[in-house]
Amino acid sequence: MQGRRPSGWGARWTRAWMSLVLALLPAVAPQAQPLSGKPLRIVVPFGAGGVADVTSRVVAQQLSTQLGQAVIIENKPSAGGIVAADTVVKSAPDGHTLFLLSNGSAVTVNLFRQLPFDLVQDLTPISTLGYFDIGVITDGRARFQSLNEVVAYAKAHPGQLNIGSINVGSTQHLAAELFKSAAGIDAQIVPFNGTPAVVTALRGRQIDVAVEILAPLAGQIQSQAVKLLAVAGAQRSALLPAVPTAQEAGVPDFVAASWNALAVPSRTPPAVVQRLHQEIAAAVRHPDVVQKLRVLHVQAQDSTPAQTAQLLQSEIQRWGVVIEKAHIPKQ
Repeated sequence: MQGRRPSGWGARWTRAWMSLVLALLPAVAPQAQPLSGKPLRIVVPFGAGGVADVTSRVVAQQLSTQLGQAVIIENKPSAGGIVAADTVVKSAPDGHTLFLLSNGSAVTVNLFRQLPFDLVQDLTPISTLGYFDIGVITDGRARFQSLNEVVAYAKAHPGQLNIGSINVGSTQHLAAELFKSAAGIDAQIVPFNGTPAVVTALRGRQIDVAVEILAPLAGQIQSQAVKLLAVAGAQRSALLPAVPTAQEAGVPDFVAASWNALAVPSRTPPAVVQRLHQEIAAAVRHPDVVQKLRVLHVQAQDSTPAQTAQLLQSEIQRWGVVIEKAHIPKQ
C-alpha cells in the first residue's frame, strides 16, 4: 500500500496545474503579438550626431538584433520638434512608427500657443531610454573653483554674472533659468546658437559660466579645457564621481536632467504597445547598450508605459512653471 495517493489527488493536481497555466497566460500572451516584417521607424526631432540621435541609434541597433528586422532612424529637426511629433501622430497606429519623446517635448507644450496635436492625448509613451546629465561649467582657467563661489559672486555683484546657454526655450536655457531661481541670484543669461559657440564664448571670457549637457563636452572636460563645477542631477555622474551635485554644492533646489523616451500614436493597440515595451526594455537593459550610453554620460533606464506617461505629465507642469517665472513669451 506504500506510495498510494489519497482519493481525489489526481483531480486536485489537475486543477492546480490548470490554475497555474491560466495564471501565466496573461504574462506570456503579449509576447506573441506579432510585428510585421516591415522596418520600424524612429522619428527623431533633432539633427544627426547629437546625444539624442546617438542614443536612439544605439537602442535601435539592439532592437534590430532582437526583432530580426530593420529599425531606421529618421531625423526631422524643427522648432519644438513639432514636425517629427506630427509625423508620428498622423502615422498608422501599428507599432512601426515611433517618436523620440524628450523633456524638450514637455517644454514645447508650454512654449507654443497652438500645436497641431495634443501631445498627451495623441501619443502613448512606451518607455524611457535614458537620462543624461546637465552641468554648470566654466573656463578651465577661470577664477571660479566651485558652484558656491559662483553664487557668492553673483550675490555680491547683482546683474554682472553672465550665464551662457544654447537658444531660448531649450532645455539648457530653461535649466539656466532654474539655476538663477534656485540660487536666488540676479544674473544675465546669454543665449547662443549651439554648444560650440557657448564653449568659444566661455573660453574667451565673454561669459562666466554655462549650463550645458555634458555629453558634447566630455572631451573638453577630460582635457581640462573647461571645468565642471557641479551636475544638476539628483546623483553624481557615474563617469565623474568626484564632481558634486548642485544640491551638494549649496543649491538644493537646482535639480534638472534631460531624458529620452519612445512613444507611438495613441490609437496603437494595447497588445502592440506591450510587445514594444518588452522589446525596448530588454534593449535598454542590454549590457552593450548600457555601456555605450554610459560613455555618452547617459544613464540607461527603462520604465513602464504608465511611468513614462507620468514623467511626461510632471515635466510639462514643471517646465511650465519655469517658463512662466522667466516670462518667456509663447511662440
